Amino acid sequence: MFKLAHISDVHLGPLPRLSIQELFSKRITGFVNWHRNRRKHLFGSTLDLLLDDIRAHQADHLAVTGDLVNLASGIEIRAAAAWLRELGDPAHTSVVPGNHDAYVPGAYEKSMRAWYEYVRGDLAPPQWQEDRHIFPYLRVRGKVAIVGCSTAVATPPFAASGFFGARQARDTVNMLRAAGEAGLFRVVMIHHPPIRGATTFYKRMIGIRRFAAVISTGGAELVLHGHTHLNTLHWLRGQVQPVPVVGIASASQGPGSIKPAAAYNLFSIDGSPGAWELSGERFSLNRAGDAVIPESVDIFAA
Repeated sequence: MFKLAHISDVHLGPLPRLSIQELFSKRITGFVNWHRNRRKHLFGSTLDLLLDDIRAHQADHLAVTGDLVNLASGIEIRAAAAWLRELGDPAHTSVVPGNHDAYVPGAYEKSMRAWYEYVRGDLAPPQWQEDRHIFPYLRVRGKVAIVGCSTAVATPPFAASGFFGARQARDTVNMLRAAGEAGLFRVVMIHHPPIRGATTFYKRMIGIRRFAAVISTGGAELVLHGHTHLNTLHWLRGQVQPVPVVGIASASQGPGSIKPAAAYNLFSIDGSPGAWELSGERFSLNRAGDAVIPESVDIFAA
């Protein structure tokens, strides 16, 4: 049995001191939003509690579906790289970027260069290359194929949309087909929810229909996303049967907000092609904010 843990929207804090030059951009709106709202509810200790619980459950792999940082300043990107190294061997953690990781022009490239060991496929070059597409990537762990996709693009102020384009769609279909032919259980990671109506218009994913066609054509057994800071379950049409699309609360969300407290999902994968067995449990922060407790023993029963 393979155990896969899923967290998202880490939003590592606290927000560092930024220069006037760094704030003279879209970052000023995020800076104000952080001090008015986010800093009241996002706590680093919460993230530590989740990670300790994940280790206690002996997960084989950790999937992180984006938004490691807040404003994608150089200090934040380097801090996120250090945090990833603290998690351990990059072979056991897979990351895809979110809109906050590409907050302003140029931030995406800086983030991917700094986090490259966690966003590169098994057959990708060992060193970052400026002119090479990273996504989609393929990582094979036991009987599981992890396919990482990116929707991270810089957007104007007051927008947080993502983009899934035609080139990435074609490559993802080919990757999923090959993984299926190899008899692997296919997990797709993406930041924005690939579901129409799952979030507001200015936070939506552009390319939802294209992504749905990828799943129905290439095939998959599980899709993981973040972005909404909600614990959700949707379904997409698959080749043989519906494919679960699972979202998760922010990994740094403290109690007392309108959004659910921090949580992670733990998936158990077993079986073989044509007879896969998938189960999922959710563990979340308690009301006191000092422990992680079981919330749902079967997230697919929702």
